Amino acid sequence: MGRMSSDLPPDTPPPDASLPDAPLKGAARIAAYLKTLPDAPGVYRMLNAAGEVLYVGKAKSLKKRVAAYATGRVHSDRLTRMVADTAEMVFVTTQSETEALLLESNLIKRLKPRYNVSYRDDKSFPFILLRQDHAFPQLLKHRGARSTRGVYFGPFASAGAVTRTLNTLQRAFLLRSCSDSVFDSRTRPCLLFQIKRCAAPCVGRIDEPGYRVLVEEAEGFLKGKSRAVQDQLTAEMTEAAEALDFEAAARLRDRLKAMSHIQSSQGINPSTFEEADLFAAHAQGGHICIQVFFFRAGQNWGNRPYFPRNTGDMPLAEVLESFVGQFYDERLAPRLILTSEDLPDGELLAQALSLRAEHRVEIASPKRGEKHDIMAGALNNAREQLGRRLAENSAQAELLEGVADLFGLEQPPRRIEVYDNSHIQGAHALGAFIVAGPDGFEKAQYRKFNIKAEDLTAGDDYAMMREVLTRRFARLLKEEDDGENNPRWRRPDLVVIDGGPGQLSVACQVFADLGVEDVALVAISKGPDRDAGREHFYMPGKEPFRLDHKSPVLYYLQRLRDEAHRFVIGGHRKKRSAAIGANPLDEIAGVGAGRKRALLQHFGSARAVSAASLADLAAVQGVSETLARKIYDFFHPG
Repeated sequence: MGRMSSDLPPDTPPPDASLPDAPLKGAARIAAYLKTLPDAPGVYRMLNAAGEVLYVGKAKSLKKRVAAYATGRVHSDRLTRMVADTAEMVFVTTQSETEALLLESNLIKRLKPRYNVSYRDDKSFPFILLRQDHAFPQLLKHRGARSTRGVYFGPFASAGAVTRTLNTLQRAFLLRSCSDSVFDSRTRPCLLFQIKRCAAPCVGRIDEPGYRVLVEEAEGFLKGKSRAVQDQLTAEMTEAAEALDFEAAARLRDRLKAMSHIQSSQGINPSTFEEADLFAAHAQGGHICIQVFFFRAGQNWGNRPYFPRNTGDMPLAEVLESFVGQFYDERLAPRLILTSEDLPDGELLAQALSLRAEHRVEIASPKRGEKHDIMAGALNNAREQLGRRLAENSAQAELLEGVADLFGLEQPPRRIEVYDNSHIQGAHALGAFIVAGPDGFEKAQYRKFNIKAEDLTAGDDYAMMREVLTRRFARLLKEEDDGENNPRWRRPDLVVIDGGPGQLSVACQVFADLGVEDVALVAISKGPDRDAGREHFYMPGKEPFRLDHKSPVLYYLQRLRDEAHRFVIGGHRKKRSAAIGANPLDEIAGVGAGRKRALLQHFGSARAVSAASLADLAAVQGVSETLARKIYDFFHPG
């Protein structure tokens, strides 16, 4: 079986069309599906009355698994609550339990159900690419699809790890990092040649066979043959020294030193395996940290911590198994996966990952030897990382409790949205909001809004705020009416407006027009001379107030406002830069790059083209009378 499609499978209809319309819930509703369910593998989804997906699970036998829920054979408070909230179920049968496992991971990653383990994931790890589509291959950092022909090394845990490794590889192997256009246009060596980080093939300081030797050495080093490469260079250095070619010997010495630096900076490098991903999980205080280490070519290429959510009272091994399945939903697994816990369905998961990767994947929990020692170090990393996380979360929880007390909220806010606008005399107007909560800034849920109102008075901040809030909360209400569960647009507990009583009045009017009643509104404005620490706070029906300038809550709210300001200003600058770089000639059909260049060379600027006569336009080489008329009409619509 090939890789699972990222599209969600079609929903199966309810198994019994004759079920009554009475709003059954819980075990009784689940039991109603038993009559028509097959004794076959598949995936099931449990939904609440609003259509929100509560849980996605797989089963070797759908009938037996659903029967367990229907008879109440659940062993935790979490599952008891889940069963009680279930108002509907959706089923998909599969050819095998392995296929069901792959589909389950796919659905969990996309639907993020409340009772499944989930985690933040940017999906993209950086690689090092050694290109093979050029006579003098380039060594560079790469993300995304592997569309360029070459050898890919990775993944690395972070872009910083790749950058540091690339810098050292340049010193060790002197391979070029410049683009092809820069390479082709060089007439003299660049600075990288001067500081001994490039062999300067662009200007002939090394020929193609000599450069090919460097490429082969770099490829061998990255594939784990570092000892052989170092031995070869050591022999060459000795030979050069004996021939009294001390300059060549010094160059080889510097390259050997760079290779040693790479290996020493990678920490633990295993000798009993070359390629593996390692997962070390530690639980404390109801929270879990999973450290993921990447080993390739016998070298440690970094690690990254994850903090799964919705773990509840699940055993640590089950959390780790669910995490590993989701981790490889859009990645190919290596041949060896090491885990700190014995996974309940480890063999089944290994079969599923083998099908997807098209090579054998082994999942093991080391008990002794070097692998066990490396796992012990990774577990210690996970323990320390979780300790730091809990300390940060404790401080964050106290701040959110302070926000709730300050603004009279019933409980600490889970989602805070902060709004701001940016423009220059009304031009390139942009609105935006940022999101914060118990886990800090939720940057994946930030949103920008290009102001669309054509009748907007230049610089009308109130109208801009009205448009942004209307579009955002109209979208929220539509998705709630449609039963959608998009976490990026879910209802906030608190909305903070960067502004004063005028902006607050606009927000109150928008909420009243849309019928939004259960979201707290606050406006925050800077004090005299825009001094931080002298902010005024405005709430509907209350007098403006200020906080003590040493208040931690004030500092927290300032951070939120400043983050919103940073985000919207950055978006505004990009929009303005794009507008500055735009050329009206790009909007005229039939004017491609060649004709655009000819017009600009003839007239000097787009403004001069717009003022040219029809005859002058037709005189430009490559511009026909028909195209000249089209260009003239574009600039003279009257």
